[in-house]
Amino acid sequence: MGIHGLAKLIADQAPSAIREQDFKNYFGRKIAIDASMCIYQFLIAVRQDGNVLQSEDGETTSHLMGMFYRTIRMLEHGIKPVYVFDGKPPQLKSGELEKRVERRAEAEKMLAQAQELGEQEDINKFSKRLVKVTRQHNDECKKLLTLMGVPYIEAPCEAEASCAALVKAGKVFATATEDMDGLTFGTNVLLRHLTASEAKYVIGYIAECVSLQFIDLCILLGCDYCGTIKGIGPKRAIDLIRQHGSIEEILENIDPNKHPAPDNWLYKEARELFLKPEVVDCSAVELKWNEPDEGGLLRFMCEEKQFSEDRIRNGCKKIVKSRQGSTQGRLDAFFSVSGSLSSKRKEPEVKGSAKKKLKTGAAAGKFKKAK
Repeated sequence: MGIHGLAKLIADQAPSAIREQDFKNYFGRKIAIDASMCIYQFLIAVRQDGNVLQSEDGETTSHLMGMFYRTIRMLEHGIKPVYVFDGKPPQLKSGELEKRVERRAEAEKMLAQAQELGEQEDINKFSKRLVKVTRQHNDECKKLLTLMGVPYIEAPCEAEASCAALVKAGKVFATATEDMDGLTFGTNVLLRHLTASEAKYVIGYIAECVSLQFIDLCILLGCDYCGTIKGIGPKRAIDLIRQHGSIEEILENIDPNKHPAPDNWLYKEARELFLKPEVVDCSAVELKWNEPDEGGLLRFMCEEKQFSEDRIRNGCKKIVKSRQGSTQGRLDAFFSVSGSLSSKRKEPEVKGSAKKKLKTGAAAGKFKKAK
């Protein structure tokens, strides 16, 4: 779920924190990608006649097709992806997980009704709401990535938190996810739409640092770990944070009858989770991108999953070719930047369709040195 309404709030209140960049501008960058989010997107988007792709044995293969081809697309553009998989969910997330079970049960009822009435549009809609990333999906994607020579990391807890830790440790340049809580966990650069099909532009959110006020704002907006104050929307939330500085001060200064907080509100625990999440030991992380195992890929993707041999062989050639071209470094990797950009520098005017895309987006700051 991420943070409710944060993308729009940043677009409205801090548009300078958002950068729309051409996909190819991330050449040479190492980027930590929220794997579970990607797999979920692939299961939703990679379909045929409204249904997930399947092998002759009836096994779902949409996630494998998405992971294979969209990872190759990044490699061809000189991007070095490292996928980060979720570990165990934090205890604070149990309430959100229970709500998801309830929403899933409701979607199952609506799907049954749509099927009975033969309403195909509703059938497609509710079928997508029932999509769930399983352990088998994760394990198969890990195997595929290993055969492709692309590194992955198993996070001890939330993937976005470990992605953010990798950015802060200088192991990668950015976090790629559709969930805005990557910013709340402290990533300096968050990228959206990186793994979208045929994406030409990537929306980047840049944060110089994450403050306690920003974390409290995110909790007020709504996160996965606790409830929110009744009747406090995004605009009121940011006004209250600006005026009072913290949730404690806000609770002291609002009418509890008009704006009641949840019983036993665990906002302090949520704040602590964002500040000190359980993350991978970045000092022990060594990222390596290797040559693909063509034989292994053919056995797994063609013999086991019935993918086209010609397409898998062609994909292997693209991976090898991308590795040959990835030895060229980014020019900015040879320079260090000190100080800050002049505040007098005028931002380029955004026009047309690009301006519309900025309506979808992040926290103020500047890009830092290339990783």
